[in-house]
Amino acid sequence: MDHYLEIRLLPDPEFPATTLMNALFSKFHRGLVGHGEGTIGVSFPDVKETHRGLGSRLRLHGSAADLRDFMGADWLTGMRDHVAIDGPAPVPAGARHRVVRRVQAHSNPERERRRFIARKGVSPEEALAAIPDSRAEQLDLPFILLTSRSTGQQFRLFIEHLPVVDEPQPGTFGSYGLSPTTTIPWF
Repeated sequence: MDHYLEIRLLPDPEFPATTLMNALFSKFHRGLVGHGEGTIGVSFPDVKETHRGLGSRLRLHGSAADLRDFMGADWLTGMRDHVAIDGPAPVPAGARHRVVRRVQAHSNPERERRRFIARKGVSPEEALAAIPDSRAEQLDLPFILLTSRSTGQQFRLFIEHLPVVDEPQPGTFGSYGLSPTTTIPWF
């Protein structure tokens, strides 16, 4: 993973940056699924500045060949007027590393109770006692709002940038360009 490519959202009077980032990331995800996941990671270099949001830059990480191949596909259709693209370029010397991962909240106790009833064969009352509404987890992390293609429902994809480390951890990335253990260069 020696190259990166940066996609910067252009200011738009009609759409806030968060709406454009949601649309850009959704297209990126569908592009990865169509391209073959595993070799391209993603980060949000402005995440520190915005605290609750992910900012206006999406950085893709991979080999120069993988990035060129991915960008040669037509995954940015409909977004090209809203973005500026720089790269691919070599990762700067001395770059540090960090994991960028998905964090899933257990935010729907009702769904957990239904699954518990189906798995364990308990009554709804027993499930409620085991999984009370107060068990709902709220995350204070930035997120992308996506729409499931299978159910049509919107969901939050919470994204966490772990602390910066000196040594890279090799591995692969999932269909969101995220990994629980694989690092990306951070600069």
